[in-house]
Parts: sequence; C-alpha cells; structure tokens
Amino acid sequence: MSMQTIQNGYRGLHLLFDINMDRVLFLAAIPAALYIGAFLGSL
Repeated sequence: MSMQTIQNGYRGLHLLFDINMDRVLFLAAIPAALYIGAFLGSL
C-alpha cells in the first residue's frame, strides 16, 4: 500500500465520518428536544 492510497482512504473515511456525525447529532437532537420539552411541560 502506497502513502497515496492511505491518504485517499483516510480522506474518504474522514468525509464519511463527518457526514455520519451530522446524522448522529441530528438523530440525537430530536429525542433530546422531546425530552427537554416533556421535562419543561411537567414543571
């Protein structure tokens, strides 16, 4: 494996990770918002 291949693979993995982190944060934000809303509603 050449250095170029490793760099290309790392860049692709990093891009994939960035996209997935956005999705994970978005999916985590929905239940968090619902939970906070329910908590505030119960006060």
